[in-house]
Amino acid sequence: MTTQPQGAYRRAVSLDTALATLAEQPCTVLAGGTDLYAGSPLAAGASPLLDIGLLDELRGISPIEWASRPAMRLGALVTWSALRDGALPDWAAALAMAARDVGGVQIQNRGTIGGNVCNASAAADGVPALLALDAQVELASRGARRLLSLERFLLGARRTELQRDELLTGFVLPVPAEGSRSIFLKLGARRYLVISIAMVAIAIDVGPDGRVSAARLAVGACGPVASRLPVLEARLAGLPSPLAPAALERLVDRDALAPLRPMDDVRGTADYRLDAVATLLKRGLAELSQQAVA
Repeated sequence: MTTQPQGAYRRAVSLDTALATLAEQPCTVLAGGTDLYAGSPLAAGASPLLDIGLLDELRGISPIEWASRPAMRLGALVTWSALRDGALPDWAAALAMAARDVGGVQIQNRGTIGGNVCNASAAADGVPALLALDAQVELASRGARRLLSLERFLLGARRTELQRDELLTGFVLPVPAEGSRSIFLKLGARRYLVISIAMVAIAIDVGPDGRVSAARLAVGACGPVASRLPVLEARLAGLPSPLAPAALERLVDRDALAPLRPMDDVRGTADYRLDAVATLLKRGLAELSQQAVA
């Protein structure tokens, strides 16, 4: 078992002290620890750990106003169990569904949404749901704050836009139009405690005329980062809801899945992943469009 040298662990007692520490030296940020301890042995000479677990200002789910419109803010330390049990609105149901599929109850109680995103795994369960909900990432450094889209924040496998002196403090989710619904579907070798073979998150807005006014679809575990599907989103706009199975068969084709870059690995081949994604998309769109008009 490896250990870090004495003094390499710091515990922040406020957001200001956390940001001051990051301004002084690079640190590995410790939140729930479920990714960090499983994947990164704490070898001598590694960056000091900065424990942010005491920062209650980074917890909580609250309504806010953003860009002159209502929004919902998720603190970076919101746990999967809080998302699972937090009575999220119907339009954010995809997040609650993703939370139920993350590990076991112990992981759900410790793991955080901010840590899941910063880990930047291609199979991060929270990312497709956040993408489908148009999430903005809230970043802070000493004396500065900025927001950027989740798509811009994620640069590749294990790579993000986070700067060495920055801390991810939360997410801002704009409240969509009335009648919006979302869903998350995941395929794995078993139901729980498994890395995804493929997963999809879908959000659709249905207008008063019963037609899809907007659609947002994201796919995970099929490329270095989760991807939106702009061609399919554009095809869905204006269609009557509920969506007919025959229409879905035509809409979900290889052109619609072109942004995906699946790979062959021990969990499945690239072709299998593409077929699985097509099935999950059609299943999710059929179910969601039924819900939206119910």
